[in-house]
Amino acid sequence: MKIEDYGIIGDMHTVGLVGINGSLDWLCVPRFGSDACFAALLGNDDHGHWKICPDGRTISTRRQYRDSTLILETEFTTETGTVRLIDFMPVDGPTRDIVRIVEGVKGEVPMHFSLTIRFDYGRTIPWVRHQEDGSLLAIAGPNALVLRSDVSLRGENLSTVARFSVKTGDRRKFALTWYHSHEEPPAAVEVDAALATTRGYWEKWAARCTYRGPWREAVLRSLLILKALTYAPTGGIVAAATTSLPEHIGGVRNWDYRFCWLRDATFTLYSFMTAGYNEEAKAWSEWLLRAAAGDPSRLQIMYGVAGERTLAEFELDYLPGYENSRPVRIGNAASSQFQLDVYGEVMDAMHLARANGIATDENIWHLQRHIVTFVIERWRDPDEGIWEIRGPRRHFTHSKVMAWVALDRAVKAVENFGLKGDLDAWSKVRAEIHEDICRQGFSAAHGTFTQYYGTDDLDASLLMLPLVGFLPATDPRIVATIEKIERDLTVDGLVIRYRTKESGHVDGLPAGEGTFLPCSFWLADCLYLMGRTADAKSLFERLLKVRNDLGLLAEEYDPVAKRQLGNVPQAFSLVGLVNTAHNLSPRTVGPAEERSALS
Repeated sequence: MKIEDYGIIGDMHTVGLVGINGSLDWLCVPRFGSDACFAALLGNDDHGHWKICPDGRTISTRRQYRDSTLILETEFTTETGTVRLIDFMPVDGPTRDIVRIVEGVKGEVPMHFSLTIRFDYGRTIPWVRHQEDGSLLAIAGPNALVLRSDVSLRGENLSTVARFSVKTGDRRKFALTWYHSHEEPPAAVEVDAALATTRGYWEKWAARCTYRGPWREAVLRSLLILKALTYAPTGGIVAAATTSLPEHIGGVRNWDYRFCWLRDATFTLYSFMTAGYNEEAKAWSEWLLRAAAGDPSRLQIMYGVAGERTLAEFELDYLPGYENSRPVRIGNAASSQFQLDVYGEVMDAMHLARANGIATDENIWHLQRHIVTFVIERWRDPDEGIWEIRGPRRHFTHSKVMAWVALDRAVKAVENFGLKGDLDAWSKVRAEIHEDICRQGFSAAHGTFTQYYGTDDLDASLLMLPLVGFLPATDPRIVATIEKIERDLTVDGLVIRYRTKESGHVDGLPAGEGTFLPCSFWLADCLYLMGRTADAKSLFERLLKVRNDLGLLAEEYDPVAKRQLGNVPQAFSLVGLVNTAHNLSPRTVGPAEERSALS
């Protein structure tokens, strides 16, 4: 299935991917980053799945989320009737549960049930046994799952299967619960009570959304998905719920995104705060502070959901990968890279939080002062850059700009909030960085800023220059850069990060990837700041059409094959949607204007 064929269910601890065919093909328990017990997404049914669907030909399928919730409803219409499959994960509960309900809508529909549990990313076959109470236990190592249902189940070829029928008004219930294998199975889920509680939770949360612009449905759905990608105990937000979904079908650009990137911090804070979700913004900023605490020289670009720093990367060679896209990677080696820009992102996020009254602890300023000292010492060094290249370090223009942001926000903290700091020295370094970028990161021949010092190549990260306030969007150098990106780095109106080549490119990887959706939202923001509001809205509407029928966005999009690419749902893309909607909505001051005004 295409990525667009999946929807998600989640409980702020983990997320499951459910296909339009009724198959749960991806689930990591008990939290984001845990080993998957259903990994068919990266292989086949034998690597773990849970499918409930009509047993026979389906004429049509329709799905939606129930109102403003993450309760997924899929309706299958067959030659003999219509049946509804309801999928959700109960919220606020002590256990990690998947609940599936089959409802008869019209006529009578024969149904097929297939459950294949494979722990350790599809590798480990569990010990399965039936209990006297009718439940089914599956145990392997530290993991255990218990399935309770009102349908008779049987074993077949190391899987659990069933066939049953539902008539109009019938309801069949299934609840799958994860627990530690050395403990007793937890109490059974009260399915109907859990459904009511979960619906009430999401509807109450959605009602807090203050955005009332023309794209409210898209904004609210994006925020709901972002909430689902939040790890409730810490407030950390994972970049995506999946690993190794390819940026190019059949290629090697397959990465594990089940971690929290510092780079996303400011964008995420804006998306929550501008929509009225200050509690989520506060939790995210507190996670950021805990993760970034310590020696600035050891600051990582990403962390685990609880702030874990060890994210060693390895490959699962027994999994064939999504549509044979190998390798399948677990962990992310880029976590050990030196990326100068993240220091600017952290400083920018903490400055934004302070400006909005959600980061006033004196320890935050203590950390920021250490970051400033480190940036002053290291801003002249090359780094791996925003795109986490696996090639030689370069003097990336975007990285230098974010070093400038770090000093700029430090200066503003002294000027605007009366905090103690060496204003003269910091202002001097800020000016020095600015001059260096304008001299070495600018191509006089083309009249544009460049990807890195000493080249004429473009990079979509240059769209950030006006968005962080480095120069106004109306500055001729910025206008020329944006216009050249429009000409040279777009495909069907959407932005690619940079031009890949068959060999010798800066990123050290084979050519080939889709358009990058976050950068496409940045372009819309820049066009708006330039006064090209109609063009900005046109691009934004184009991006809205990339979403699937449930409002999900991946990281990239192939405009030729008309399909999404990369890990899903991608928080960075959804944050871009929310922020750009605020920028383009009438009678509002959006993040693009507000963030650029911070400088």
